[in-house]
Amino acid sequence: MSKTWWRGAAIYQVYLRSFADGNGDGVGDLAGLRSRLPYLKDLGADAIWLNPWYPSPMADGGYDVADYRGIEPVFGTLAEAETLIAEAHELDLKIIIDVVPNHSSTASDWFQQALADPAARDRFWFRDEPGDWQSIFGGPAWTQVPDGQWYLHLFAPEQPDFNWDNPDVHREFEDVLRFWFDRGVDGVRIDSAALLHKSDTAWEDLDPVHDVYRHWRTIADSYEDRVLIGELWLPDQERFARYLRPDELHTAFNFDFLSCPWDPEELRRVIDLTLTTHATVGAPPTWVLSNHDVTRPVTRYGRADTSFAHGGALHGTPSDPELGYRRARAAALLAMALPGGLYVYQGEELGLPEVEELPDELRQDPMYARSGGTNPGRDGCRVPLPWSGDEPPFGFGGPSPWLPQPESWRKLTAEAQLADLDSMLNLYRTGLRLRRECFGDGTLTWLPYGDRVLAFTRDSGVTCVANLGPEPVPLPDGAVLLASGRLEDRLLPPDTTAWLRTP
Repeated sequence: MSKTWWRGAAIYQVYLRSFADGNGDGVGDLAGLRSRLPYLKDLGADAIWLNPWYPSPMADGGYDVADYRGIEPVFGTLAEAETLIAEAHELDLKIIIDVVPNHSSTASDWFQQALADPAARDRFWFRDEPGDWQSIFGGPAWTQVPDGQWYLHLFAPEQPDFNWDNPDVHREFEDVLRFWFDRGVDGVRIDSAALLHKSDTAWEDLDPVHDVYRHWRTIADSYEDRVLIGELWLPDQERFARYLRPDELHTAFNFDFLSCPWDPEELRRVIDLTLTTHATVGAPPTWVLSNHDVTRPVTRYGRADTSFAHGGALHGTPSDPELGYRRARAAALLAMALPGGLYVYQGEELGLPEVEELPDELRQDPMYARSGGTNPGRDGCRVPLPWSGDEPPFGFGGPSPWLPQPESWRKLTAEAQLADLDSMLNLYRTGLRLRRECFGDGTLTWLPYGDRVLAFTRDSGVTCVANLGPEPVPLPDGAVLLASGRLEDRLLPPDTTAWLRTP
């Protein structure tokens, strides 16, 4: 793999608790992931991104980190993590891990020291009086400690925010980067990357955060072929691009594309804006359809409103499963054909729908509890994967996974789909193989094809045509390499994407 592998890589996101259970306790772990590495290689992934795997009380699915240099015992051991990295490298798979620099856990040594000794509180945001900021998860962003002071948590109360004006915090995370790079990790995804620095009046996208990433880039560049990836939800594209300057982060998530409705005009606008924004700083775009925080595409694309926004306002609204499935297939091939990197969230390749009928008593996402149940949270896209068999737990491991799987998933197991040439899984396997040959990094040229069709040619000469209109459209000349749906008489049906090698 090239030294700039990240510019066009297909990166598979593993939410470890829900991927595969190797020891039978109902929770996914490193043993389960190691056993499925050949699956990911055969799928066509170039890299694996893992959500936090550190010791944690799991108040927010592991994003409340108690120790940045260890492994949560439920998942395995540090030695097993090192073995995973080595085994992945043997298969030419890169490993990317999450680093969470905005906040820690109330169980961390630093925060426990701060509770015991007010003189040790400068590493966090403690104040004598609370401000009026609201938590991203709902409710106040300030919690009082027994001696009367208040600490800031932009997320759950169990996630106290670091004070990035304190040099100890800078040194800690620079050492954490070196710790994992020394163990062979190929990249770091930075959670809530724009939130680190705060003032008394603002807590997002403040200028000093860029100095943090300039230091981190120096560290990454001192190793061979390492990458820094930002999670950045910023509406201002000019400010977004600042994080991707050559001395800061290598890439960032494209949330505009992820949130975009299934609409040709909006998609064309977002694609053009994305390409222009990244071209100004020489960074590769990324294309994301789903992750561990958002409604799964099969459900979202079947709704009347196909956009996504945090808050859960659309949860439970009617969704046409057949329409959603057809559009999800078409969206997958569209995303794969665009220039830059691609992210695939586990289960996306199986066409899994959002699980909206989870019992309330089993929901674990703090967004559900802090909203008083008005926001169902993100558990519905985190249900453990179905691997094989006709009954739950579908080969996931153990008799009872930490979240229940719908019995209807028997038709969606990896085993069942491998035997079906027309399945979503085989579409992804074929698409990712062809993507490596035909797409990845580069540029595109738009083709005139009507208001309801997105059509472009890539550097390789392969053309992508996505029909978002209500009627079939004729395909251009050329051999069809792959299509998301059946073609008749060289007509591309509605909600279908095709790839052609043009003469």
